[in-house]
Amino acid sequence: MNNTQGSAWTLRQRIETLFPGYFAMVMATGIVSIAAFLEGFTSLGMALLALNIIFYIGLLILLLMRTLVFPGKVKQDILDHVRGPGFFTLPAATCVLGSQLVILRQIFDAALGLWIFGTITWAIVMYTFFAAVTTREEKPPLVQGLNGSWLIAAVATQSVSVLGTLLAGHYTDHANTLLFFTTCMFMVGCMLYVILITLIFYRFTFLDLTSERLTPPYWINMGAVAITTLAGSRLVLASATDPLLSQLVPFVKGFTLFFWAAGSWWIPLLFILGFWRHVYKRYPLRYDPQYWGLVFPLGMYTVCTFQLSKALDFEALMVIPSIFVYVALLAWLAAIAGFILAWLPGRAAK
Repeated sequence: MNNTQGSAWTLRQRIETLFPGYFAMVMATGIVSIAAFLEGFTSLGMALLALNIIFYIGLLILLLMRTLVFPGKVKQDILDHVRGPGFFTLPAATCVLGSQLVILRQIFDAALGLWIFGTITWAIVMYTFFAAVTTREEKPPLVQGLNGSWLIAAVATQSVSVLGTLLAGHYTDHANTLLFFTTCMFMVGCMLYVILITLIFYRFTFLDLTSERLTPPYWINMGAVAITTLAGSRLVLASATDPLLSQLVPFVKGFTLFFWAAGSWWIPLLFILGFWRHVYKRYPLRYDPQYWGLVFPLGMYTVCTFQLSKALDFEALMVIPSIFVYVALLAWLAAIAGFILAWLPGRAAK
């Protein structure tokens, strides 16, 4: 087999085994870009936006090719309790990219197209996955079938809410309808988080959790409440022009602060568990596409705290994003370095 044939075969393998949650790379890059932009690193934010557009288009092409060439693999994945939740990264990434376009470049029409596509894919993935795992005859035990990636369902829901609220400020003729919808999505995202985190916390504290199973997506425990905080903060900031939403402001503010406090509580514990996994248990630290699920929460916590400070008019909170933005950037650099090394010719498919 010559080099050309070998490269083609490697690409085919990569497409066949493509991790369903790889769009978390777009989610992570997008939110770190927004965090950098809000903290004054304008050029860096713009550069990450350009890079993220390439990531999104590339992954969309790979997903489409996988669906056409390996439909059985895609069906197998979405029916799987462990790999299936990864498909929620598609609508989440779509809406995060749309939010980038609005916040960094004020490009609303393209963002509207992404929001519509994100909302449609959200509905398809949401009801396909939950219907599939509900009606599946042979189900894995909780210890094997549940992990932090299930919370991406809540993340995807809140990403639709965030972008829709941003668009409501531009498309004023439809603002009330958009804000009603995004408020409902905010509530649905809260519902999903409360249900799923209860099961995950039970899984943490009462069932066996080995270093192999303590995977990076457990950082979504924090990331899901961080984006919930962002969605709530955006609704509070948009409430002045909406009669219905303005009546709900005290409730939304309290609920939003509750979720921010919950996310803050998770951070020390997740760092301790990471230390336990990689230092105490000496689990090897090597690139895995699931690590994008760790980068995203760090960037999201930066952005949500920034917006919460504005929504509550509480300037003291601004010290947190001014520090956390560097943590998010370092995590992104580590993940992108691992990605580049993993995708070099001749390396195993990731």
